[in-house]
Amino acid sequence: MSNLRAAVPAAVDQVLPGARADLENLVRIPSIWADPAHHDDTRRSAEAVAELARAEGASSVDIVAAEGGAPAVIAHWPAPEGAPTVLLYAHHDVQPTGGDEQWTSAPFTPTERNGRLYGRGAADDKAGVMTHLAVLRAFRSVGSGALPVGVTLFIEGEEESGSPTLTALLAEHHERLTADVIVIADSSNPAVDVPALTTSLRGLVQCTVEVKMLERPAHSGVYGGPLGDALTALCRLLATLHDDKGRVAIPGLVHNTSEAPDLDEDTFRSDAAALEGVELIGTGTLVERLWQQPAIAVLGIDAPRVAEAANVLLPSARAAVSLRLAPGQDPAVAQRSLAEHLTGHAPWGATVTVTPGASAAPFELDAVGAVYDAARRTFSEAYGNAAVEVGIGGSIPFIAEFARTFPGAAVLVTGVGDPASRWHGIDESLDLGMFGHAVLAEALLLTELGGAGG
Repeated sequence: MSNLRAAVPAAVDQVLPGARADLENLVRIPSIWADPAHHDDTRRSAEAVAELARAEGASSVDIVAAEGGAPAVIAHWPAPEGAPTVLLYAHHDVQPTGGDEQWTSAPFTPTERNGRLYGRGAADDKAGVMTHLAVLRAFRSVGSGALPVGVTLFIEGEEESGSPTLTALLAEHHERLTADVIVIADSSNPAVDVPALTTSLRGLVQCTVEVKMLERPAHSGVYGGPLGDALTALCRLLATLHDDKGRVAIPGLVHNTSEAPDLDEDTFRSDAAALEGVELIGTGTLVERLWQQPAIAVLGIDAPRVAEAANVLLPSARAAVSLRLAPGQDPAVAQRSLAEHLTGHAPWGATVTVTPGASAAPFELDAVGAVYDAARRTFSEAYGNAAVEVGIGGSIPFIAEFARTFPGAAVLVTGVGDPASRWHGIDESLDLGMFGHAVLAEALLLTELGGAGG
């Protein structure tokens, strides 16, 4: 075993306290790029990340942005002769809080409770940012401080908004971002002590559907009966999106099967905070329903609040609809199928208008080859349990974009959260023990990729 390989665990232990402190400082910055009121905060977050990269001896550090896009950080550490270059990706922007008053502790005041660090972005994805930086810091503390591989650090600033300008960034900075291996620290592990490589992600299409019944509101007593109202018509239309078993009822969508071991239903219910007596919908294994089949949800409805309701037939109503796509599904085909279903099921002669929204391609990879073998070995060692391959029901649009832009690179999607992390939800948190495992796993991986694995 090489001297570097033997020194890595102690070096990681040494840098973890400082990495945690830096993570807390990043969490204090409300970098919600989706909210224009926080654009300056997002720029401040990018500057903080850039300063951390400079402190780790990067040969170049730049804050870049495409036109109209959020600030991203690109930093570089040259490769030793003959060694590969690894691109380390994470994002520094975060989701809105969902209501500060609902949090147990303030969302941008990092707080430790029972071994978990609570705060918006503590897991998604400032933990990913600090995992990468902690690894670089660990190597700098060992011997000559030289890295075993070349590293390009790419920290994006608009992932939570769907990465709308990522394609432009990848095109503009293609040469600087080209790498042999891409490590994306923006996924989840099935448990705090079980590492995962994410090998499939569902895609996504969204739309706004509007139902119109009248030119103006009409008195519900004078006209109700012969005339329906738009909100009821919208509810009837939305109900056609599922069949009686809760399966997506839109024809022409891809449905896959899976041989992966199924999830424990009780654990799934607990992680999701399902109420007692609530039935699960759909058919097939939980793994198939979560990773390999489409899923549809109504995310919001424009209609009068109950406290403001009047005795009138509503002339129009709108809803936001989100459709998750199985791997292998063409998003354009799915968007068209969703629109055709909605317009084709207009109730009572209502006028139905569908406006397409965001879309993202699904992603699936075959984790075969030396890089994936190295990842399984090093992650299993760091966590003390065998690494597993998992799918994710959510969508991370940029991963497919990376795979298309850099087809020669091996793409590793690693976990920085666990089922209790509540990504995008109230009381988001990071298990601090798992954070240490993640840093060690990535450091061991880079050591082995650089040929110093012993």
